[in-house]
Amino acid sequence: MPYKKPKIEKVFFSIGEVAEMVGVTPSSIRYWESSFDELAPRKSGKGTRLFSLDDLETVKFIHHLVKERGMTIKGAQQKLKDNRQETANSWEIVKRLQKIKEELVAIKDEMGE
Repeated sequence: MPYKKPKIEKVFFSIGEVAEMVGVTPSSIRYWESSFDELAPRKSGKGTRLFSLDDLETVKFIHHLVKERGMTIKGAQQKLKDNRQETANSWEIVKRLQKIKEELVAIKDEMGE
């Protein structure tokens, strides 16, 4: 039986990595950090921000509210305070539908070849 390397997943991400994953600038993430209490990444001894997977999901959620749905910062803050669970549920549905769409497009492309 061949040796199989274990898959190592990252625990923390830099602000640049998070910005690239989400499609925003690092300065936007720093601004959101100061505006949203929910976003509080760890900081190293040198002050480097270390984003966990939960922090990454929070950044994606804020991005969804501010950039995709066009909400203002104040509106997004209010939405998170008033009914975070309902908003999170609708965001999860949108993410699932986008994934299904990607799979269907891939199937369509395969059939076209």
